[in-house]
Amino acid sequence: MDPTMVRRGSGVSLWRQIEEQISDDIASGMIAPGSRLPTEHDLAERFNVNRHTVRRAMKALEQEGLIRIEQGRGTFVHEHVIDYPVRRRTRFTENIMAQRRQPGGWVLLSERVKASPDVAEALELDEGALVSLIRTIGEADGRPISVADHFFCAERFPGMIEAFEESRSISKVLAQFGVADFFRKITRVTTRMPDADESQLLSQPPNRPVLVAESINVDTDGRPIEYGLTRFAGDRVQLLFEPSS
Repeated sequence: MDPTMVRRGSGVSLWRQIEEQISDDIASGMIAPGSRLPTEHDLAERFNVNRHTVRRAMKALEQEGLIRIEQGRGTFVHEHVIDYPVRRRTRFTENIMAQRRQPGGWVLLSERVKASPDVAEALELDEGALVSLIRTIGEADGRPISVADHFFCAERFPGMIEAFEESRSISKVLAQFGVADFFRKITRVTTRMPDADESQLLSQPPNRPVLVAESINVDTDGRPIEYGLTRFAGDRVQLLFEPSS
């Protein structure tokens, strides 16, 4: 972003010149996706304009979908949206790697809780039955894209939490319990605004919606083994349904 490229008296407004130059830098890759832009004050000094002019350029870039302005955090270049396929076999790590992204994440909590009515119905249990809850943060290239709650019947899978804490793989743990494979039976998707915890965990502004995917996975006999509730960052993920896969 060379301030000499902003010329007064050129017939093009100063804010438009700034907007076009930053847009070109993003398109060329000079400013990488996910990068934080300098502050309004720094940009105003760099281009030798007032902050109002910079603010107008930033608003134009935001309206074009090139940047996002996060209150209290700064201004960031939008990342490329991840296509997250929802198939008969849906696996987080495989999906992220297929996008040529580096999968990652961590465990937020793991505990035994009483099944709520929704969890009990999905797992075909009595309301209040013990279930194992594992809450994970899913990442792509080190940036959080999902908060997921995984529920399993505690009676059918005793020691589920302990086994998961050792292997960090739901598929491997289920295999230890004799579930060699499992499939997606249903996925229900809605949108809503994130709560305070979700906004913080996903590094997402509270005024940007999340995608909420409610799912049931079943074993090869059709018995439900997992009820999932995943909140995806709406700015970074779009769900791609592939029913035949």
